Amino acid sequence: MPPKTPKQPGHNRSFLNQETVSPGGSSSSTESPQPGGATASQMAAPSLVRVKQEEEDGGESKLSRHSHHFKVKFPNDKFRYTIDCDQPHTVLDAIKLHLNEQFTKMEKRKNYSDEKIIIQLSDVVKQSIVATHFPCSCIQNDECLIVHFKNQEVEEPRSQDDEILPREQYSVFYISKEGGEKAKKTTLFKNKTVKEFDYLCVYAKKGTTVKEALERDGRFVDFQDFKLSEDENSKEHTLCTQKVDKLDQKKFKICLERRRSDKVQVSNKQPVSVNKAKDESGSAGNAGTMNRRLSEQIQDLIKLMEITLPGDSYQRALELKKENFGKIQQSFSEVHRVRKLLQLGKSVCKLIVQDVCQGTGFVLFDRFILTNAHLLNKRVEGNKLREGTNVYALFNYEEPEPHTDYHTFTAEKTLIDFDLKLGYAILELKPEDQKQNQAAETAKIPPGLLSEFGPPPANGEACLIGHPAGEVKKIDPTCIIEIDNRGQAVGQQLHPYKDKLFVVQSVVEALKQQGIESTLEGGCKADKVVTDNTFMYHGSSGSPVFDVGCRVFGLHTAGYCYGFPEISEKKQSVIEFAQPVLTIFESFVRNLHASGNKELLDRVEKAAEGNSDLQDAIQSVVGLR
Repeated sequence: MPPKTPKQPGHNRSFLNQETVSPGGSSSSTESPQPGGATASQMAAPSLVRVKQEEEDGGESKLSRHSHHFKVKFPNDKFRYTIDCDQPHTVLDAIKLHLNEQFTKMEKRKNYSDEKIIIQLSDVVKQSIVATHFPCSCIQNDECLIVHFKNQEVEEPRSQDDEILPREQYSVFYISKEGGEKAKKTTLFKNKTVKEFDYLCVYAKKGTTVKEALERDGRFVDFQDFKLSEDENSKEHTLCTQKVDKLDQKKFKICLERRRSDKVQVSNKQPVSVNKAKDESGSAGNAGTMNRRLSEQIQDLIKLMEITLPGDSYQRALELKKENFGKIQQSFSEVHRVRKLLQLGKSVCKLIVQDVCQGTGFVLFDRFILTNAHLLNKRVEGNKLREGTNVYALFNYEEPEPHTDYHTFTAEKTLIDFDLKLGYAILELKPEDQKQNQAAETAKIPPGLLSEFGPPPANGEACLIGHPAGEVKKIDPTCIIEIDNRGQAVGQQLHPYKDKLFVVQSVVEALKQQGIESTLEGGCKADKVVTDNTFMYHGSSGSPVFDVGCRVFGLHTAGYCYGFPEISEKKQSVIEFAQPVLTIFESFVRNLHASGNKELLDRVEKAAEGNSDLQDAIQSVVGLR
């Protein structure tokens, strides 16, 4: 039910906070707070370009009495700025109009655009965000907005030519970052960055359908069929074809319709050995019964990895793979990009855990190295390497023996950070402790890659630099595998063996024991890692993963391997994955902040200067200091 009409004409009320203005000027809220401090209101929802002016008694326009104020601040800026708004605008236009100097500086950045901006409601907690085209009058008085600048578009460009209507003709509702039924691990948003916040605040003219509202918003991916389930009552559903009229101030989760592949019935029976199948059939020659029992189990394979692709979809998948690989070859064959990758690759080193294993790492900043935790897992006690454990970092190991133009540094025994859950470790090198049997007498630790950190792209080209199998440094251009394509990608790897029923069954069981289901669509880690296909298996753990712009977005972590002894002694991988480096960085900063290591935290903040993604991560953990 829409809010009641104000008793006194001209008393503007916030779109998100219904207030009763007392004679003394004070106000009291009559609605419970919504995410980000926003509550129901009575104000019109104006646009900068087209404004509908309704005449009141005496010909006075309601527009002329538009008057409210709110505050704005920017990450890493200790000041708050007051916006006294006397004309209806979009939120972004209102801020730009009053804070032109700040935005002029931002617009000088090469990658700046309005679509890369996120506007956060309230600075108390990270709860909800609005689109840049959200009407300014929808913001309550004294609300504080935080403007975040990202390196990728978070909403689609749109024309702001909508007619402005009174508040009661709009519905404002909230979409949770967490998906509902069939959408928990599905990509819902144009950019994953919005998932730093709990809700996306959406506004729409009444009479608009839910689907039209989300399409117009510009931050959501395109859904064919979906519905909304209420946060407080998950059994209450709203179809995407329904009107938004009754959704005002409610909170929802997006639920997807059941797809055909979801309807496959998966057998719950335990794996049956070949001998047991023979026994149950009463005869080893009764192949029909044995095949039937094994076929029941292979349904797991059908659902999990889509090996039996319908029709010509497998051929289409191969053609698409060739097309993508062609793009990768083109992107990473451009001389300027190769030159930059080679320069950045100087920071990549071969890591040797003496008498244990070999892997890869890279300089984070100064003399700190980022690598995978599992390289050190069995050799760490507390925050220190076990007695007798030595770790060495070899730089410039790019030519095979007898060339020895590499230089080696020893790692300190005390670890800077160690996180098995996210799978990373940060070591400190001793610059004065170098191996003496190297060609170059002295060498410096190369520059770090921290300043090149960025968010993982949803798809597209990628490139790894590392030391697979402890060999010389190698580069592998590859392609990101989207969440909903991972099952098919695994199926492509195993498709050549589809006729070897018993062999494939053993491979499936081995992959499941390794935890591959957690990474595939619907798994608990599906949206927390980035997947790709790369030839760089063992020894490349800890390699940086670059996007097509040569920014580091991932720490190559592991993959899911299988082997056919009767075919090849070499193990193969069906899919590899990387941890997003921004997630790792935020965890690192959080741990430093919790430990009270202010000196190192200050060094990290200094190293992060000029990178808005890193500064946002620091801001989210430690706030303004």
